[in-house]
Amino acid sequence: MLLYYITDRKQFPGTVAEQRSKLLDKIAEAGRVGIDFIQLREKDLSARELESLARDAVSLLTDTTRDSRPVTRFLINSRTDIALACGTDGVHLTSTDISPADARAITSRSGRNDFLVAASCHSAQEVLLAESHGADFVVLAPIFGKASTGTHGLGLQSIRDLAHGSPDDRRIEAGDKRSRIPVLALGGVTIENAKACVDAGAAGIAAIRLFQENHVEHVVKSLRAY
Repeated sequence: MLLYYITDRKQFPGTVAEQRSKLLDKIAEAGRVGIDFIQLREKDLSARELESLARDAVSLLTDTTRDSRPVTRFLINSRTDIALACGTDGVHLTSTDISPADARAITSRSGRNDFLVAASCHSAQEVLLAESHGADFVVLAPIFGKASTGTHGLGLQSIRDLAHGSPDDRRIEAGDKRSRIPVLALGGVTIENAKACVDAGAAGIAAIRLFQENHVEHVVKSLRAY
């Protein structure tokens, strides 16, 4: 099960400086316990602030994972240029960003053939489009709805429609409404329902609160036990 931590420093209490510090602590913690991916999603920051935060996070993750495997891979939300400047592992694109193909072209010119390109998707059609444009994997959301906000989830069937094959093989044969690239489930995912996402065909799960509001080591151990 792939585990993808999406950051949101504003969920932490305290001043701006305290929130930043707590976020970096959480990123370091996630790296220590083997989270597969971390997406720095701080969309409100200026380019300079985002780059500064990203460089600090990269430094922490390098120190944390230098002597361990697997290494946590670190992605920047939307800003391919900052991701390249900071030497991160990749970029996570939304529907309003450049296409995965454009990001791939930019990174190839920079000599980063190992650069990861992920994409946010909200339908099967968007997943297939992201795949056709060269995304390495996608995050599909929201899988589960929220009664408190009236948000309707796509449901586990949306994952089943995209997935095919044995539980140990998440590479999908091309075909109508089927994805080749890994699909991670996001939106209302908990320790209790994560296994259902994987059983439906997801390659893993993505979350903000699940990781930020709990001890990451406990969450990872619980999810890896499935």
